[in-house]
Amino acid sequence: MHIDGACQCGKITYEAEVDPQDAAICHCTDCQRLTGTVYRVTVSTQRSRFHLTLGEPKLYVKTADNGRRRLQFFCSDCGSPIYTTGENEDAEQVGIRLGTVNQRRGLKPHSQIWCSSALAWAQDLTGLPGRPGD
Repeated sequence: MHIDGACQCGKITYEAEVDPQDAAICHCTDCQRLTGTVYRVTVSTQRSRFHLTLGEPKLYVKTADNGRRRLQFFCSDCGSPIYTTGENEDAEQVGIRLGTVNQRRGLKPHSQIWCSSALAWAQDLTGLPGRPGD
C-alpha cells in the first residue's frame, strides 16, 4: 500500500510502501511517555521503502532497558513524532507513526506488544460518552 504523510505543521513530509498487516500497537512505558498518551500505533516498513520528501526531522535517541538504542525522529517545530528506527540489525526497519499517515483510516492494527504495560481502562472505550467533534 502506498502511503504519504506529514507532521502537524507540514515541515516534514514522507512517502512509503507498507503492508497494512504491519500496523501494530505498542503499550510499553517508553511509548506512553514519548506520545504523552496510552499507547503508540506504528506501521512498519523496510528502510528502502520509506523516503522523506520534505524537511529534516530532529533526532532523539532513547536507550531501552535492554541497551538497544531507538532513534526517534520528530518535527522540531510542531513536535509531531514521525518515525523510529534502530541501529545495526534494527536499522533496516522503520516504524512510521500512524497519526502522521494520511491514509491512517485504512491501517487497522493487527497486533499488540508490551501488553503487560497496557493501561486497563484504555482497552475498552465503548462505554464512554462521545461527540462527533466541534
